[in-house]
Amino acid sequence: MLTVHEVSERTGVSVRTLHHYDAIGLLTPAEVTQAGYRLYDDGNVKRLHSILFFRELQFSLKEIKDILDDPGFDPQNALDQQIRLLELQRERIDRIIKQAKDMKKGDRTMGFDVFDYKKIEQYKQEAKEKWGGTEAYKESERKAAGRTTEQESGIAEGLMDVFREFGALRSLPPEDPAVQKKVAYLQQYITDHYYTCTEEILKGLGQMYVCDERFRKNIDQAAGEGTAQFASRAIAAYCS
Repeated sequence: MLTVHEVSERTGVSVRTLHHYDAIGLLTPAEVTQAGYRLYDDGNVKRLHSILFFRELQFSLKEIKDILDDPGFDPQNALDQQIRLLELQRERIDRIIKQAKDMKKGDRTMGFDVFDYKKIEQYKQEAKEKWGGTEAYKESERKAAGRTTEQESGIAEGLMDVFREFGALRSLPPEDPAVQKKVAYLQQYITDHYYTCTEEILKGLGQMYVCDERFRKNIDQAAGEGTAQFASRAIAAYCS
């Protein structure tokens, strides 16, 4: 058993944070002594490890609690994903170190691509899509189970058609009724073909359309430059 101070020293998580995790039921100690001291066992430490991983993926504490408390949660799978994330981070650091050494040797060719964080952000987003909203992910898997490759391609193309319709409306304010009607259609399209698209999920998607380079690029290529930003603003207005 470890005391809260020992856990703090081993993990770098502050005592105050550990107390907060206990208060919200995210990380409850294995035992509390009569004197009120919190004691943590190996299971607690492993759960804390998972918490830190999902924090790295920028999940909220509530989302993390929902994920870890889900009966279908697979700690081994989460650990495998964390290892891959760390490997990507190490590869990026190795590239930066190599370039710094080359420059020290006199190589004046300085490429800023070594600082590119997009690959890591892409991986984080994919992991977040998998773990976030566990029920939504499972629903998406269920709906996709019986589809052929052609059907999947048709649905994906249909989604791009929705964004093309957004592109045709870019001259209007995002709050215009015609634009807002298109947002409602997008929400229903996602619900029909992927998972139940709540306002919370829709709002997150709207942010992702501009924050994730792949989504922004794909939408703008299909529907015209600036469409991703326009759709994001329209979704924000819809969800407000």
